[in-house]
Amino acid sequence: MNNELETINVGIVGHIDHGKTTFLYKLSGRWTDTHSEELKRGITIKLGYADIIIYKENDNYNTKSGNPVRHVSFVDAPGHEMLMATMLSGAAIIDAAILVVAANEGVKPQTREHLLALQAKKIKNIIVVQNKIDLVEKDQAIKNYQEIKSLLKGRYDNAPVIPVSAQQEVNLDKIYQAIMEIESPKRDITGAPWFVVARSFDVNRPGTNPEKLQGTVLGGTLLRGILKVGDSIEIKPGIVIKEANQYHYRTVKTKIRKLFNGSQSVDILTPGGSMSIETELDMSLGKSDAFAGCVVSHLGVLPELASNVRVKYKLFPELFNSQGSSKIESVKMSEMLLLSINTSMTVGIVKKLSPNELELSLKVPVISLSGENLGIARNINNHWRLIGYGEIF
Repeated sequence: MNNELETINVGIVGHIDHGKTTFLYKLSGRWTDTHSEELKRGITIKLGYADIIIYKENDNYNTKSGNPVRHVSFVDAPGHEMLMATMLSGAAIIDAAILVVAANEGVKPQTREHLLALQAKKIKNIIVVQNKIDLVEKDQAIKNYQEIKSLLKGRYDNAPVIPVSAQQEVNLDKIYQAIMEIESPKRDITGAPWFVVARSFDVNRPGTNPEKLQGTVLGGTLLRGILKVGDSIEIKPGIVIKEANQYHYRTVKTKIRKLFNGSQSVDILTPGGSMSIETELDMSLGKSDAFAGCVVSHLGVLPELASNVRVKYKLFPELFNSQGSSKIESVKMSEMLLLSINTSMTVGIVKKLSPNELELSLKVPVISLSGENLGIARNINNHWRLIGYGEIF
């Protein structure tokens, strides 16, 4: 990968079975469903990643030849309603999104909910892919297109809607072109780094020579600042320690062994792209996404853990399901809500309530700063459903 290229993070979102993962495979040449349970069930459970270089040849864009013009990191988010929290984590690390809508099925409840999630996470640029266009007649394609435009009205009026057949590889060049038309986000490389962790891994294969073992790997993105190989870092909230039947969080300190931007090894990370940090930590500490939701920075930089947050919030007007829609009820005192802050998820109990403002006591503490946006979800019929968004103050 050319390190001089500008980088953009693009999320792939939409209803389950609308072809997101196949679409991304055709776009990038990589399957992101690599978790064993995903392969068995045929759905995305964890966040998946793929990165490409877009080339320009004459007036056309592709991923094979020409002048390299942009590095794109894709984040494949789950479409199932039960995995909404994971989708919100993905939305926290992207600059723009591709919303996939199958032309043969149309707009579904999760299509609407994912669009609301993008609003909650303040994603301004989206591209809509009208997928599986080869499976419908012209009249149905037009009807589906109009349904999509109606969905976007008042929220993403200028978003392009591109008819695509991922299986037949029709109009993929138009997707590359639309990605190129998204303005590069402004990156802040000043001040302390702020790396949000979406995944963590033990990447060692069984039987690896002890001398070649790699430390815990943290996957996510650098929102601001710079990180370098050899930097001393801290990870908060860190790991959970049980003492006298009480759970505490202990900040983890380590050093950076290697850095990766996408799949490319680099010496320095600057904001933009899906990235990973190989640390000096024992690989067992990072298993099963143990550090997902944490924040990484230089030693002594991160604020103390917050067990209470004050939020200015706004509820969405409606909640959509397979039977139609229903009005979202007001937040109540002592209600339990799920908060999505950066890539972290925590449950909060409403302790104070006034018009448009909440104070919540958190079950799991978070690293947060004033002005950070968050998604708010409510447990409805044993599923966390997105009901609004807010800002910490």
